[in-house]
Amino acid sequence: MPETRNQTVEILIIDDHALFRESVARLLNAEAGFEVAAHCGSIDEALGVLAQRRVDIVLLDFDLGAENGMDFLRAARQRGFHGKVLVVTAGLERHRTAELLGAGIGGVFMKHNSAASLARGIRDVMAGRVWLDQDLLQAAWSAGSATAPAASGRLTERERQVLSCVFEGLANKQIAGRLGVSESSVKATLQQLFSKTGVRTRSQLVRMVLERYRDDLVKHNGL
Repeated sequence: MPETRNQTVEILIIDDHALFRESVARLLNAEAGFEVAAHCGSIDEALGVLAQRRVDIVLLDFDLGAENGMDFLRAARQRGFHGKVLVVTAGLERHRTAELLGAGIGGVFMKHNSAASLARGIRDVMAGRVWLDQDLLQAAWSAGSATAPAASGRLTERERQVLSCVFEGLANKQIAGRLGVSESSVKATLQQLFSKTGVRTRSQLVRMVLERYRDDLVKHNGL
């Protein structure tokens, strides 16, 4: 998906801490190209907003008291919401990252990071890239399921190279520059990976690789 250039990105913030979400809303409203459509403390409030206006991306706290981020994702998808979701959290249990990626989120942003990083993360997710803190990715990697189904085929060297770049959150053009190949070649490799893993998005690809190709990449990349 191309980056949004001429259209304001409409943002919905869901967090049960009022001070945090109000502070983030002020920061993002001051950022060029962003507008906070609303900020909510509960899933019901958020679903009401989604029913009334366009939202491009949801900044979703995972821990919402009696509810959690997965509850929102299920309810929002059932109601036809197909926008982007960036989980913004103070921390996650190790197994949750792969679970959330499998549910279609665009990434996970840790609350201890800077406001400038959050703006960059939003733009990356809107551009179709995966935003993952490297420490979080390593934790999810090390928590890979030993009982996951076996991979349907080994990864080629080029596929491993492209995947390593995807894990770093690089765009196709950046991957092409790093590997010294054309952008169309990178796109073709990604399509091969999508076909091999049976997924359609980068976030789903990351999750599938964490589950099914972990040993292959560990062997070749030393992760």
